[in-house]
Amino acid sequence: MQFDAERLALSQPPLKLAALRIAASVNPGVHGLRRAGSGDSFWQFRHYQPGDAARMIDWRRSARSDPVFVKENEWETAQKLWLWCDGSPSMHYRSDRSLPEKGTHATLLLLATAVLLLRGGEHVALLGAARPPRRAAEGTGAATPLSAADPSAPRRGAGTLTQMAETLTRRDPGTETDLPPQAVLPRHAQLILFSDFLAPLDAIGRALKPYAAAGVRGHMVQVLDPVETLLPMRGRVRFEGLEGEGDVLVRRVDGVRREYQGRLAAQQAGLMALGQRFGWTFAVHRTDRPPQTALLALLVALSLRPDR
Repeated sequence: MQFDAERLALSQPPLKLAALRIAASVNPGVHGLRRAGSGDSFWQFRHYQPGDAARMIDWRRSARSDPVFVKENEWETAQKLWLWCDGSPSMHYRSDRSLPEKGTHATLLLLATAVLLLRGGEHVALLGAARPPRRAAEGTGAATPLSAADPSAPRRGAGTLTQMAETLTRRDPGTETDLPPQAVLPRHAQLILFSDFLAPLDAIGRALKPYAAAGVRGHMVQVLDPVETLLPMRGRVRFEGLEGEGDVLVRRVDGVRREYQGRLAAQQAGLMALGQRFGWTFAVHRTDRPPQTALLALLVALSLRPDR
């Protein structure tokens, strides 16, 4: 029995195993994207707000204090989520051997996110993959159809997470771009993007605008190496381009640090502005920080209602 378990573990993609461990440390009991809706399961009390229907008021709870409370139930309908991480050459960077490459870290975040979503009964898929979103069957790694009437219903097959891990680890950096591919997603779908988002802002905006126009709700997670955020080097440094930009020799990095950090801040401000315009969320995560911090923030963003 022990030999079989070891052989099974060795057959799994290493990133998948790491993602499972990280997801377990985030919240072992997570179940679905808890959000308000029309289900039967009680979710939470909250203060009454203008526009709330009178039938939502819980008079028994409100009688115990001055504020008026409404009762929200949990939305039990499974969500459809597409995930994508940047696999372009610029993601194959790390400033120190003790740190993971940006692409490896982004892939790990994507898979750990998928683990949590699948455990919660949500449907997930890789953006640009041939298969539509799938969810794991209860207690197994097999996929189950969304519904017989759904034209995008997937076929039964191997574990969704394993397929995602294998697809991501087989990618050829030479064929990957730093912008998400275009695809037709259903309205109210959600899109989670992991990238360094260092491409020109206008190009990023053009790539994301069709999704926002189609009613897709998005979440952008910018993954950066700590050196990219701090530029802590001193003196003479030669920077090598990873995507054919060529090399640049900077004779005094100290003299350009403030300008560089200003341009990075402007890029991030532009990304945040894009998110506000589209109704999307934006977060920054460094590869020297625990992935759990990014996952927790992402879970909060996923659970929020679009109008909040």
